[in-house]
Amino acid sequence: MKIRQEEVEHVAHLARLNLDADELAQMTEQLDMILGYVAKLDELDTKGIEPTTHAFSITNAFRDDSAKESLEQAKALENGPEQNGESFIVPRII
Repeated sequence: MKIRQEEVEHVAHLARLNLDADELAQMTEQLDMILGYVAKLDELDTKGIEPTTHAFSITNAFRDDSAKESLEQAKALENGPEQNGESFIVPRII
């Protein structure tokens, strides 16, 4: 066994989890299986393999940011439901 029930109980206490005896036993068994799987991964020879942050290469999908001419005020105000010629009119929020 990779983990003892007392260790799981201690971690549950730190996480403020109230586990009854059955839940504690089940959690210990599940964590032991997980740690066994991780130990199996440690058996792999990873010498010469470069660490990666992603399984595949990711490229930026965004366009370059460039300055462009903005909309005229009147044209922008046409997009709102209510306006007063200078700005949008919105409900007052207090």
